[in-house]
Amino acid sequence: MDRIARIRQEEKKYHEYCYDNYALFEEGSWLYKPVKAVIETTTLLQTQRDIHILDLGCGVGRNSIPLAKQIKEKGGSIVCVDLLESALAKLLQYSQEYQVAECVQTILADISEYEIPQAEYDYIVAVSSLEHAQSFESLQKVLHSMQVGTKPHGLNCLVINTNLIEIEQVTQRSLEVLMEVNLSTDDMLQLLHDVYSGWELIQVNVRPQQSDIMRDEVPVILKSNVVTYVVRKRE
Repeated sequence: MDRIARIRQEEKKYHEYCYDNYALFEEGSWLYKPVKAVIETTTLLQTQRDIHILDLGCGVGRNSIPLAKQIKEKGGSIVCVDLLESALAKLLQYSQEYQVAECVQTILADISEYEIPQAEYDYIVAVSSLEHAQSFESLQKVLHSMQVGTKPHGLNCLVINTNLIEIEQVTQRSLEVLMEVNLSTDDMLQLLHDVYSGWELIQVNVRPQQSDIMRDEVPVILKSNVVTYVVRKRE
């Protein structure tokens, strides 16, 4: 099994365990609430109607469902893209439960290969998904596609893990990082500044994060620096 296939297999196991054992917005996991920056950024679109949103790497709807609730009464829609069929099935269930099904569309796809239509979206969200692009070159391609797919004055909100480290809890032994793209924080910030040159920078911050995960039933500490990057397209 090649490296990417092995990483995808481990991520599938990890995410499906979370989705099966924790309900959306249930306290006790990262599904408990949406990302603050994602929700706050929508205030910059409040005067608009018919808002079109794209959520790349949507999972079960941690951000998609709250976003759909915000735009539902304004005739908006949200396209939700994910690699896991099981995640999209649960997202559709949650969209029914939270009464936003009419404005939610799901697409089963690898974000590395998904083509975003030109000038289609007012707001594109990518939370903890860009680091799952198949390679650095794929990441560059996705970022370019996001740019092209954003309408004038539209927004992009990116949340990306950088400087990832995995440590076995019991032995404190360093492990191979099972992430497709693992850039240093400085390299990621430089890439984003270069890619979004000419866009208005709304927000950029970096915060350390640590979480406990399982790898082959072994408890592991996952550390990273999380980059939040919000930009608005000019004319």
